[in-house]
Amino acid sequence: MKAMSPTLGTCYAYLKKTSRSFAAVIQALDGDIRNAVCIFYLVLRALDTVEDDMTIPNDVKIPMLESFHKNLKDPNWRFLDSKEKDKIVLEDFPTISYEFRQLDECYQTVISDICMKMGKGMTVFLDRDIETVEEWNQYCHYVAGLVGIGLSQLFAASELEDEVVGKDTDLANRMGLFLQKTNIIRDYLEDVRDGREFWPKEIWSKHAKKLSDLADEDKRKNALLCLNELITNALELVPDCIKYMSRLHNQSVFNFCAIPQVMAIATLERCYNNPSVFTGVVKIRKGEAVKMMMESTSLGKVKSIMHHFSSEILMRVPLDDPIGPETRRQCLLVLEHSATKQEFHSSSVFLPIYVSCAMMVTAIAYNYWSQVEVWYRSYYEQ
Repeated sequence: MKAMSPTLGTCYAYLKKTSRSFAAVIQALDGDIRNAVCIFYLVLRALDTVEDDMTIPNDVKIPMLESFHKNLKDPNWRFLDSKEKDKIVLEDFPTISYEFRQLDECYQTVISDICMKMGKGMTVFLDRDIETVEEWNQYCHYVAGLVGIGLSQLFAASELEDEVVGKDTDLANRMGLFLQKTNIIRDYLEDVRDGREFWPKEIWSKHAKKLSDLADEDKRKNALLCLNELITNALELVPDCIKYMSRLHNQSVFNFCAIPQVMAIATLERCYNNPSVFTGVVKIRKGEAVKMMMESTSLGKVKSIMHHFSSEILMRVPLDDPIGPETRRQCLLVLEHSATKQEFHSSSVFLPIYVSCAMMVTAIAYNYWSQVEVWYRSYYEQ
């Protein structure tokens, strides 16, 4: 690996600090796309931190979000008044913006454009709830679909992927929507407790007077009907996600895209018709998650994972669920698009080769982050 500047080392340290899931897959990307995606993530994390900070009044927040992309060219801009846990990316934004300006122009153009569109989009739902499914799609586009589009354009600009990957913005958008809808479905209880509502009223109002009522034990049957309808809506996106991944050629880019997708469909399967969504956090077992990550290395293997979890949902569709026929139809469509000769068994024991690969990845990651931490410490000890 090339020697890393102190400021870039700091950016990777911030990436590790602020990302629970993306840090490892970002650092595994090939060539200069790795740095571009790292900076892209941190810029959007800073933007998202502004949006999430409830201590910033809207008359201050809205102009900040709308003009945030301009801060990328300002070497001195920083924000010191955030109360959010990831406030470091705002307090030390000059380091991030400096590394942004070191990127090739083609990368800067993509990141700045997405940042501008996302900032403006975030203002749409600042002071109103999500009413319709159409608005749900719109919100998910602003916060995740644009990320999918931006990443796809970065992949194409790097020439690691064909031009069509960056130009087909609809397909890239749907990749982002699938991940965001899954997160929103899973995080029901956390969001409700924080006073945030991301489930569309058009769906939940059929089952409760208030969204928070779905957490009540006496509303359990209605809550599950609502949950299942949202999961059915998210499943519509899976065939296009498979189509997107079928276009990828670079192994590191494929892994980067495939791992979140297989984790998402596994999460939906765990959440489907599961009352635990309304009482706690639904999680995938660590061993199973590692197995899926290790197996997400080819389209055939990804299809087998998609096939497995959609089959699991199909077998559990309640006979008395009014949305059940549509759920079955969506599952069957996923099964059709994920047909493959390869098989995935979520309870399988690791074979020695998987253990060896896992140990290798762990060793690489440990070595990489050890170097980053050395650069990070040396930068602040100067």
